[in-house]
Amino acid sequence: MGIVIDPAMAVGYLLALIRAIAWVMIIPPFATRSIPTRIKLGLATALTLGVGDGLREQAVSLDAADLIMAAGTQVAIGVTMGFIGVVIFAALQAAGGILDLFGGFAMAQVFDPQSGVSTSLFGRFYNLLATTLLFVIGGHLLLVRGFLRSFDAVPAMGLPTGSLAHVLMDDVALLVLAAIEIAAPLLAALFLADVALGLLSRAAPEMHVFVLGLPVKILLTLTLTGLALPLLPGAVSTLTDRIVHDGLTVVGLG
Repeated sequence: MGIVIDPAMAVGYLLALIRAIAWVMIIPPFATRSIPTRIKLGLATALTLGVGDGLREQAVSLDAADLIMAAGTQVAIGVTMGFIGVVIFAALQAAGGILDLFGGFAMAQVFDPQSGVSTSLFGRFYNLLATTLLFVIGGHLLLVRGFLRSFDAVPAMGLPTGSLAHVLMDDVALLVLAAIEIAAPLLAALFLADVALGLLSRAAPEMHVFVLGLPVKILLTLTLTGLALPLLPGAVSTLTDRIVHDGLTVVGLG
């Protein structure tokens, strides 16, 4: 007696798996190189088991052209929702880059094994800290829950693009605004330090203010960064909520 597989169910699970793989390969923190590919595929498969049966109710023809179109739609949905997370989560690394620029660390670059590129010291530090906080506050579960909710809107044969451009523009603007807001207190202190050093150079021209200024700004940056760390969990939580909200908005559930 052979095993009978319902074609509609098989197609439903396949489409769900395609969307899940596309999302897991893009969304932080799951997309980092520190997580092996087989673990990502396992996570995508686990997500599919819970929602794949819902796609069988969608009328997807078994014609090759329709299947390719439906698969492309699932890839587009997964990549779009993941890219929103990339854009918004980059605000924390951008804030670290701003601190490096004004705090005197911009010349020091470190290799980021997760992205495969060189990045600034505080940019890398903020990225690692944000990833840790995301798991500590349960933000990764919120991201997964938001992704699973996207299957409620499920356009198997068409991606709603009406709000896509608007959402992406808002997220890019949020990236810049959030990076500035996170780094603003430290930037204000560094600006006041520059003013103080400028006044000192006028009062005592014989002092080598440029030689003195660099270690002072480095010490000030390290001290203020330590004092500002308690504010980061709130920022990570807010950005995570925005990722979920915008991702659901794109698929018509926001």
